[in-house]
Amino acid sequence: MNTGVVNGAAQAAAGDLQCCLVIPCYNHGASLSGVLQRLAAFGLHCFIVDDGSAPPTRVQIDALAQQYAWVTVVRLSGNQGKGGAVLAGFQAARQAGYWHALQIDADGQHDVGDVPQLLAEARRHPDALISGRPVYDASIPAVRRYGRYLTHIWVWIETLSLQIHDAMCGFRVYPLAPVLSLARQVPLLGRYMDFDPEVMVRLYWAGTPVRFVPTRVIYPEGGLSNFDALRDNVRISWMHARLFFGMLRRLPRLLAGRRIRHWAQQEELRGLLGMRIMMRLYQALGRTAFELALYPVVAAYWCSAGAARRASRQWLAVVRRHADATGTVLPRGLNSYRHFRRFAQAMLDKIAGWRGDLVLGRDVVLAPGAQAVLSPVARRGTLILGAHLGDLEVCRALAEQSAGQVITALVFTDHARRYNQILQEFSPRATVHLLSVRELGPETALVLQQKLDAGEWVAILGDRLSVGHARDRALRIVYSPFMGRPAPFSAGPFILAATLRAPVVLMFALRVGRQRVIHCEPFEAPPLAPRAERPQRLQAMVDRYARRLEQHALMSPLDWFNFYDFWQAPPPVDAVKEAP
Repeated sequence: MNTGVVNGAAQAAAGDLQCCLVIPCYNHGASLSGVLQRLAAFGLHCFIVDDGSAPPTRVQIDALAQQYAWVTVVRLSGNQGKGGAVLAGFQAARQAGYWHALQIDADGQHDVGDVPQLLAEARRHPDALISGRPVYDASIPAVRRYGRYLTHIWVWIETLSLQIHDAMCGFRVYPLAPVLSLARQVPLLGRYMDFDPEVMVRLYWAGTPVRFVPTRVIYPEGGLSNFDALRDNVRISWMHARLFFGMLRRLPRLLAGRRIRHWAQQEELRGLLGMRIMMRLYQALGRTAFELALYPVVAAYWCSAGAARRASRQWLAVVRRHADATGTVLPRGLNSYRHFRRFAQAMLDKIAGWRGDLVLGRDVVLAPGAQAVLSPVARRGTLILGAHLGDLEVCRALAEQSAGQVITALVFTDHARRYNQILQEFSPRATVHLLSVRELGPETALVLQQKLDAGEWVAILGDRLSVGHARDRALRIVYSPFMGRPAPFSAGPFILAATLRAPVVLMFALRVGRQRVIHCEPFEAPPLAPRAERPQRLQAMVDRYARRLEQHALMSPLDWFNFYDFWQAPPPVDAVKEAP
């Protein structure tokens, strides 16, 4: 791909965003040439969507595609409107491997000089919709200015928020996965000039953050406008009516607040006395009595834990959308109450495993092929790479009890002090081989290498970002596709896997009926490459991990124990409130 003369600032802003340009075009051949000429400096591949233009414009577009090797033409058989053209461009971009698209109009209204600012904001917030916030000059027609204010008022009503400063500007960086998912879910999503405000409102409803960058917008003298005063105003009015009634259906959630905090911001579950009572019940009457008592206990917590409940519902909604998109058949009975209940059962399994109440072959079984993976590395220092999916603690307990194999687990204990106190009281052995850390660094690697050299196994969970704030935090986060959306993963576990001289095994313990099934597979962690090649190697490792994590999570979605917005990166450590 010939990227032309690359503007350093824009390329640095784009970084590893995997972003392209999408330009819808309907009879704007004359102005499109100047827009492409100014965009050539940024080194971004461009998809021009010919939205059923007249023959002269088609000829001009084909000539521009010949002139610029970084331009791909997507040709629609008939005019589908701005929204339809933009979505067609997004689909082509996603099929080409892009995760973000900067959409800019072909008529020259948008200030191309602000592209680096939008890209930089998108890199800082890759899960957000980044939109220009127009700064107009005297060229804007009065009727358009006043019409925009009317739309702003409606949008504020529809979102019950003033966070959306402008819903009409089409100069935006879109995260492609949530937009394309939304288009599949909402067949009547606006396809004409109603697209820009409707997609922003619906993405906001779905939990996609919206951020704004000031940008100059002009109305060129003699410019061609495709806005039809009658038809487009009717469409926009009908769109606002639909959104208003959609807001009424979402009223309780909008009033309660839709923000799901990251795990590092959440306080630990209170109720130390209640935990003790439940464990005494288990000790006295067994698991059946404990399970029966869980129904009202989990119901009470489900009703009171609003943030965790919203996170559970968000997770299950994402899983259903991704399963529909990929043709995956999900287990039955997926709801947030059962999700909470599965988490409570897993908490008991941790204690039951260390007490010897779970028996290998009866309560815990190996999935097909797991034994073949574990046998070659038996009695050798091995790194286990897991996740907050299922209960890896059961594996740790059974390995020590059944085979005498010590597994040291790296844990972030600051946000689970009460539960760790319960573990200490009822299963002291569970807390013996724990290595508490705040972030992964050279000191941690040295300790782990010593344990591996001594033949111990080390378990580390690769799905959460560390609480600590690295000096250059962006370099410690690697985004990878997960459930159809880019998700942030910590680079630390994968750098450790490539640095430590030991076999690496991917392991998940999922619940199937009343049994826990242990899934194991080898995980290739090649040594770290020279610095210039390191980001690509690291990205490849994280991508493989995310793919396998996704496949196992789809097998048992209720075993997902990340009760926060997994696709939102955490705040810096100084913004995190420590749990008391």
